[in-house]
Parts: sequence; C-alpha cells; structure tokens
Amino acid sequence: MTEEQIEDVGVVEDVPEIDPAIVEVAMQQFASEQNLVGGVIAGLVAAVAGAAAWAVITVLTGYQIGWMAVGIGFLVGIAVRIVGKGLDKQFGIAGAVIALVGCLLGNILSVTYFVAQAESMGFFEVLSKLNPSITFELLTISFSPMDLLFYGIALYEGYRLSFRQITEEELINTISGVGGTIDHA
Repeated sequence: MTEEQIEDVGVVEDVPEIDPAIVEVAMQQFASEQNLVGGVIAGLVAAVAGAAAWAVITVLTGYQIGWMAVGIGFLVGIAVRIVGKGLDKQFGIAGAVIALVGCLLGNILSVTYFVAQAESMGFFEVLSKLNPSITFELLTISFSPMDLLFYGIALYEGYRLSFRQITEEELINTISGVGGTIDHA
C-alpha cells in the first residue's frame, strides 16, 4: 500500500507530537489530585447502598440474585474512580476489597431478614445480635459455589473501574496549563 492509499482508508491520522517532559509534568499534576481517603469513603457509601438494594431485592423476590454482586462491584469501582481520581494500584485494591465487603454485607442483610422472619423477631433486633461467629455461620449456610463466580466478577469490577480514566481533553487542558504545547505534524 502506498502512503496515499493508507491515508484514504484512515489508517494514518494527524497525530500530535507532545514533549515527553510536559506529559510527565501533566501526569504529576494528575497524581497530585488523587484522594485515597475520599475514594474509600465514596466506595464504602456505594457498597452500603448496593448491599441495601441487594437485600431489598432478595427479600422482595425471595431469591438471592448473584448479579447483584456485579452491580456492587460496578458501583464501588465508579465511586472510587470519580471521587478518588486514582492512578495508583492502591485505588484498585481498595475498590476490590470494598466491593467484596459490599457483597458480604448484602448477603448478611438478606439472611438477617429471613432469620428475623423465621424467628418472629425484628430485623434490627437480629442484626444487633450478630457477632463474627454468627455472621460467619450465616454466610456459610447461605453460601453457594456460584457465589464465587459473582464475587470474583465483583472484585474484578471493583478493581478495574477504580482507576481514573484521563480523557484527551483533560490531558490537553493540563498540558496547556503547565505551559506545554502540542505540535500537530
């Protein structure tokens, strides 16, 4: 193929040249905007909201829907990404751990409701009596091997989605703000 033919099919584009030193300064600017504490707090709020939604849906339908775990992973990852603006691996790890906590909480809240109903007790009364031993037993009783699949997907989503996605516009604006220029070939 000739260069003219390649251009005709859109393979060659007008790619701007950016000084690597300016890109490094821009990346340092993005790194300075990271907020792990804020990301963790936002992730925890998302995990609790997702767990509550999971419990309500499980109670209303009478079925534990594993896909709710995936939803929790998604919610947590996006919350950590938006608030945390993280680039470092610790944001992904936080998102994965918080997603798992949200999944476990969703299961615990669901099972707590069914125990309260079976024992003719109030939901919060049963919830207040939970300790680590009882909680572990309830999770064990309600465990299904399929939970591993959905928890695994939730962990993956919590990790993968927790990282900031830098758009071309953000990069250009940041480069312009640090005195850099973009030379179009």
